[in-house]
Order: sequence, then structure tokens, then C-alpha cells
Amino acid sequence: MGRRLLLIPITGSLLLLCSLLAISEATNYVKYKDPKQPIGVRIKDLLKRMSLAEKIGQMTQIERSVATADVMEKYYIGSVLSGGGSVPEPKASPETWVNLVNGIQKGSLSTRLGIPMIYGIDAVHGHNNVYNATIFPHNVGLGVTRDPVLIKKIGAATALEVRATGIPYVFAPCIAVKLQTHPLYAHLYFLCSRDSLILQVCRDPRWGRCYESYSEDHRIVQLMTDIIPGLQGEIPPGSPKGVPFVNGKQKVVACSKHYVGDGGTTRGINENNTVISLEGLLSIHMPAYLDSIRKGVATIMISYSSWNGKKMHANRDLITGFLKNKLKFKGFVISDWQGIDRITTPAHANYSYSVQAGISAGIDMIMVPFNYTEFIDILTDQVNKKIIPMSRIDDAVRRILRVKFTMGLFENPHADLGFSNQLGSQEHRELAREAVRKSLVLLKNGKSAAKPLVPLPKKAPKILVAGSHADNLGYQCGGWTITWQGQGGNITSGTTILGAIKNTVHPTTQVVYSENPDKDFVKSNKFSYAVVVVGETPYAETNGDSTDLLITDPGPSTIENVCGAVRCVVVIISGRPVAIKPYVSKVDALVAAWLPGTEGQGVADVLFGDYGFTGKLARTWFKSVDQLPMNVGDEHYDPLFPFGFGLTTTGIKKD
Repeated sequence: MGRRLLLIPITGSLLLLCSLLAISEATNYVKYKDPKQPIGVRIKDLLKRMSLAEKIGQMTQIERSVATADVMEKYYIGSVLSGGGSVPEPKASPETWVNLVNGIQKGSLSTRLGIPMIYGIDAVHGHNNVYNATIFPHNVGLGVTRDPVLIKKIGAATALEVRATGIPYVFAPCIAVKLQTHPLYAHLYFLCSRDSLILQVCRDPRWGRCYESYSEDHRIVQLMTDIIPGLQGEIPPGSPKGVPFVNGKQKVVACSKHYVGDGGTTRGINENNTVISLEGLLSIHMPAYLDSIRKGVATIMISYSSWNGKKMHANRDLITGFLKNKLKFKGFVISDWQGIDRITTPAHANYSYSVQAGISAGIDMIMVPFNYTEFIDILTDQVNKKIIPMSRIDDAVRRILRVKFTMGLFENPHADLGFSNQLGSQEHRELAREAVRKSLVLLKNGKSAAKPLVPLPKKAPKILVAGSHADNLGYQCGGWTITWQGQGGNITSGTTILGAIKNTVHPTTQVVYSENPDKDFVKSNKFSYAVVVVGETPYAETNGDSTDLLITDPGPSTIENVCGAVRCVVVIISGRPVAIKPYVSKVDALVAAWLPGTEGQGVADVLFGDYGFTGKLARTWFKSVDQLPMNVGDEHYDPLFPFGFGLTTTGIKKD
């Protein structure tokens, strides 16, 4: 009896305690933190809890250099980026990058609702901002390969290397479409609603971003669309149209850019006006976005350019009306760097107007990137005054949260070193080397077909390697490498073409390097043959716009001095076709190597016959800049080397 009497209060206390715990759990339970809840439910639950300040913070992207933990916490900042060349320290290790990202994330997670920020970076040919990353050939070379399997592998490798530094978001791929005029493409207007696609098509090499383009032919660019599932993962069959997809921690959020028409500007001038009818815009420039959306792309970036005089950053009809409503895109739309500032001329002349115009047009996240308090204050004031409706703010935040929930950022907000061994891995370098091999185009081989020069013999008494680009990794990689504009020198880890040649030839072959030898030196040394490597120096965007497309000095004199004295193969390092007609008759062999990246060994693989030349031009090579723009199918088509041209050789090995 005594024991039973004692058990009654104990049992009652346990029941009371369990009840209190259950009530506590129910009280603390919030749907948006529960990964078992549908994403739509999580978004709705979180959105209703957010203040205006928290919502506008999510719409704000700031640069790493101003993104402290305190700033993130105070202003509820939704995203941070590294601009071109913006790094925590020179030659920063994966650990340094991870610590940077986590330090910033700490501020975001300290906020009332704990919404994690998303960190973004440009990764347009590999993880190009980061020291020791694998730098793949720029798109201008990848288009030559006509290999969608290869491009998908490159996307997957890039995702792993970006994740190695703790970053989950890349501003890639660029899917601008350069203006097409041939009537062949008119029918695409009518296919636009049936998921046809065209990606970046450069139709005028004077454009400074032409190396970001795969081809002048939409069919080649269509093959290259698999970069998106390479970066993000394969979207499951039957997924709802327009919904973003990112398949776990080994993948990254991608960003199709720059919407829309930036490749069709007048005279190829960057950020200029694209003059074209609506039919032309839809049939030429728009289908790439159909394809991107169909493959689950999570974000889309707006172009600096204008369409028929209307700035794209202020074009509500095309951003909200077409992209969001017609194409059903449900990811988020992001501005370019200070993109809304450039709605006015001069930039930032009337920032209040720019904020209103950009947000009203349908841009969801603003890449501010520095003056974030000005942006936040202006947008807050405009919402409070009902200039910008709360429904527009909610639409933006809903889209941003959808991407963050989809990618698992709430469950895994912290960066870690789990992928650090992927940065510059040997497997990825071998993949880049394969891409280099397949991207080379043999334009000439011997002064007569009966006397070809390549493949070059590995065993020879003495050979000459010359040219400003032969031993310069920075020149090989081009713009958007380590820094925004790129630069010369051995700026990262890799193999120069000179180094590759030395690795390849027979041990008894003497390799002499002279950057710009005179003709007497060449004649007196009795070389068996020479390899001359010349081309363009690095550039990006507007700084690359060119009216003459000349080989950089002293390249022309190097060709004259060397090839006038000994049999030579000239390798052109460039982001586009350049003016080479005066030299073609003077050289024995000519190779377009584009911007091959860090793995110069791929050039030697093919020059010396381990692998054969297989590349075919993905763009027309002009005789004179006066012919431009000139593309296959044009009435005035009279190229130096036509689209699709490329001599072949047989190699010992095959990819």
C-alpha cells in the first residue's frame, strides 16, 4: 500500500513533465525549419514571420570586402559575392576561403530568424578567381569540341572545385546570343513556345566578350547546354516547369546570364543597344532561357544592355511579363554588378529612380555591391510610401527563399573542407587537358599538302620555341582568371606551352626558347623547326572591344623573323578570330588554340602527334575586319577560313 501511494505522485509528475515537454516542443516548432515540410509550406511560414527590414535584406547582395558578421546581422543581408579578383588574401587556400564564408555566415545565422546568406562568385571557365584551381578553356574553345558530354563533365568538375572553397553559387553560364541575320533562324520564333533553344552565339568578334561564346551557330550552342545539369545536377523527370533544382552539396546554384540580348549590340560594343524586332529577340536571344529554365536553372542575371533603347534592368515587360509570367521561371532574378545604377546616364545619377525602376521591373536581388545602406534606405522608403507594393517585395523574397530551401542551405549553412581535395585535382586537370586537345583547330599544315609539318617529330637535334605567349600562363588563360581582366605571368598553377613542349620531346632534343629572336639568330642556330606562340593579351568585357583585332606586338615581328628563316608552326592564343591573313602564306602550319587555360600540355599532346587534331571552327575566320559582321549563310560570305573548317591528323592515342 505504501509503495502504491508513493507511485501515484511520481507517475503524475512524469506525466506532467512529458506534457510540458510536448507543449514546449510544439511551441518551439516552426515549419520553415523542418526539412520534411514541402518547400512551398516552408516559404509561406517564413515569409509571414519576416519584417520589411528582413525582407529587403534578403534582396540585397553585397561585396565580400564590406560583408562583416555585424553588417550581416544588422541589415539581414541575403547574399554576398566576390567580384572579379576579390579574394580573402593572395593565393588563398580552401581553408581560408571556408573560414571567410563561415565568418560571414555567422552573422546571418545570428539574426532573429536565422536565414542563411548565399555566397556567389564568377566561375566562367573553372573556379577562375581562385589560386590553384583548374582553369578550363574559355567557351570559345569549348564550342569547337562539339562535345556535350565533355561540357557536362566540366560543369560537374567546376561545381566540386567551387564547393572546395565553401561557395555554393556561381554566376555562370553566360548564354548571351550574338545577333543572327540569316533567314534560316526566322522559324525559331514560332518554336519558342515548344522548348527550342539557342545559347550564346557570337556573331561579331569585335565584341569583348566573344570568348564567352561557344559559336556563331545555335546548333553547336545547343549541344553545350549541358553545362547547367553539370553544375546543378540533373533535374528529375516530370519536375514542374520553371522550378529551380540543385542536387545536394556537391553541386552549386547556377546563373544564366545576361538576360536578354547582350550579344546583339550594335557593332559588337559591350553594354550597348540591341536593335531588333520582338520576333528577332524571341527567335534569337530568348530560346536559351527556355532551355535553362527547362533544365532547372536557379537564377538569371539581367544584362547591362538595352533593347531598342530600353535598359534591360528597367524592362518590366521582359523580366516580369515574359520571363516570370510567360516562361514560368520561379527562381530569382539578380541584377548585374551595379546594374540598376546604370539605368541612368551617368550611372547613379538618380539612384532613387533606379531602385524603383529595377525593383518594379521584377529584379529580385540587387548586386549593390558596396552602398548597401543607401539601397536599403531608399527601397524601405519607397515601400512605406507605397511606391513599391509589398506584393512585389514578397514575390522577390519568395523566389530567393525557394532557391535557398531547394539547395538545402537551411540544413547545411556552413561551409566545410570536405571537398578541399577537389581544387585543382589531377582528375580535373586531365579533363581540362582533354578539353584543350579537342578545342584546337589546325588551319594550315605544310606549304603543300604533300609536305605537312605536324605532327612534329619529338626527336630532333635542336628546336626553337618563340613568342610572347609560349611561356606565359596568364596569357594562356585570358580574362576572368585570378583577376577580372586577367594578367600576364605565371599567375596560378599550371603548365605553359613551353613547359609542355619540354615535357614531350625526346630527352636528346635541345629546346631553345627566345621570346622575340631576330632573323640572324634564327638562321645561325640551324633549328630543325620552330614553334611560335603569339596572340592577344588578356581582357574582359568592354576593355576587350576592338575595331582592329590585331595580334599583340611583338607577335607579328616574331612570326616574320622566325618563319622567314626556318620551318614553323604558329599557335594563336586568342579569344576570337584575329587578323592573320598577312601571315598565312609565310607560315608552314597554323593552329588556333583560343584561350586554353592552365593545361598547356594539351597543346603539345596534339602538336607532337600523341593525339590527332579533330577541332572544326565554330565561328567564321574573317579576311579583314571590314567584312564584319560576317557569319555562315550571309550573302557576302567570303572568309579566310569558313565555319566548320579544320584539318585533321591521326594520333597514337584517342580520347
